[in-house]
Amino acid sequence: MKLWSKSGTATASVVESFTVGKDKDFDAMLAPFDVLGSIAHAKMLGHVGLLTDAESAQLINALKNIYIEVNATDFVIPSSVEDIHSYVELLLTQRIGEAGKKIHSARSRNDQVLVDIKLFLRNEIRELVSAIQPFFELLQTQSETYKNHLLPGYTHLQLAMPSSFGLWFGAYAESLTDDMIQVQGAYQVVNKNPLGSAAGYGSSFPINRTQTTELLGFESLHYNVVYAQMSRGKTERVVAAALASVADTLSRLSMDICLYLNQNFNFISFPAHLTTGSSIMPHKKNPDVFELIRGYCNRLKALPNEIMLMTTNLPSGYQRDLQLLKEHIFPAFTEIKKCIEMAGLMLSNIQIQKDIVEDEKYRYMFSVEEVNKLVLQGIPFRDAYKQIGDAIEKGNFTYSTTIHHSHEGSMGNLCNEDIAKQMQKIIASFNFEKTEAHLAALLT
Repeated sequence: MKLWSKSGTATASVVESFTVGKDKDFDAMLAPFDVLGSIAHAKMLGHVGLLTDAESAQLINALKNIYIEVNATDFVIPSSVEDIHSYVELLLTQRIGEAGKKIHSARSRNDQVLVDIKLFLRNEIRELVSAIQPFFELLQTQSETYKNHLLPGYTHLQLAMPSSFGLWFGAYAESLTDDMIQVQGAYQVVNKNPLGSAAGYGSSFPINRTQTTELLGFESLHYNVVYAQMSRGKTERVVAAALASVADTLSRLSMDICLYLNQNFNFISFPAHLTTGSSIMPHKKNPDVFELIRGYCNRLKALPNEIMLMTTNLPSGYQRDLQLLKEHIFPAFTEIKKCIEMAGLMLSNIQIQKDIVEDEKYRYMFSVEEVNKLVLQGIPFRDAYKQIGDAIEKGNFTYSTTIHHSHEGSMGNLCNEDIAKQMQKIIASFNFEKTEAHLAALLT
């Protein structure tokens, strides 16, 4: 069944297979959102008089039943049906007759797909935030737990200055707050209603787009109907950039862990059951989880460029190229959430080595501390720097591993509570509760 089929016209099977591609797999993921959009559309059509009250109620009741069905784990789109939009309309027509054929009035598959994708991305962002929040809290907990455990700090991969595990864990927690700002920005772009833009040029029907915006819990409309269609591709790219930002934090953390687990560093370890071994080297305990997180996340960092290139030089209006974006952006959410889950499992079981900096090979990273001590005694910084440098050159440098840092964000003043407040403020700004309340009302 094809909505656009005409008598005497048939598409060659090879063309049909190529143009459909993997789209049905992703349509199944969009199914609940397609039904939600249709419920809102049916309510609006009844409100403006394009459906009778009886027809509107009949459609809505049938759609609520279909919503339950498409959320079942065994749901599939039959091979004889072109897409989820065709299937929902077919089910309606089979169940309630002529009224089912009226559901497509004043909309196109273009705005139908757009609203499905917007609703899908909005839901995925909510789930992503729900995954990031406990991981952020874990990093903060570990930061407080290990705040007094010193750790060598590096620049250029050369010994630099003393750090701590408290600083290290806390740095990645704060990195997630900046990532979350990007996720929130993407959410604002996603949370706009394109329904009613039809094929990209609006409709001569007296529809009420503000009503469907409210029913679906969108923050606002995509007002200009041409831009509503142009937002496809741009929305995915903005979302991909937010995912890439989270992925960048995870990939960098993973690289640190791969280094720190190395025997030449030996800063951390994990229980044997969380590492892998070698087929010929019995001593091996490999950080495969973090190597794969690094690989997945580095691939996710390329996602914005992939989408940018796929949409390069497209004119305004719908183009079939945009169909392919689903193959890239939809699986990305599954990958990033799995990476966060696995990183959380590993860091919950991390084992920190004590007294690392007592090893004499780390002595020179305390050189700045000794310079600062001289400055505090009144010696000009440049003279103190030269004095300690000369001591290092002559081999009579002495130092202490006891350090006192008190300024904001330093080892002795991690400001974890302030960072937590920033994260809480960002998460609250999503206002997921409002959206969930609107969708619950739509299904009631």
